[in-house]
Amino acid sequence: MSQPESDDLLDRLGELEQRIADMEARAEEPGVGSLVRRLVPPEARRHLRAARKEQLLAARAFIDHWIDRLDREPAPRSRRHERIELD
Repeated sequence: MSQPESDDLLDRLGELEQRIADMEARAEEPGVGSLVRRLVPPEARRHLRAARKEQLLAARAFIDHWIDRLDREPAPRSRRHERIELD
């Protein structure tokens, strides 16, 4: 990469960092959450939240299925020990 290209990239990076800093400063609450709220439209956030909930419900159904299956299985029988006489 040539020096002018490198300088251009550094300038651009500086501009982007300044824009992010300005956005965070304007946010009501500082942090990543406020940045996400500003970048992701409300409707998209609602869909993402619903998708997270569905994933958790699917995990719950999966776990409940296997718990129920374990509850239906008969308890393992204990093995009868056989005494062997040695001469």
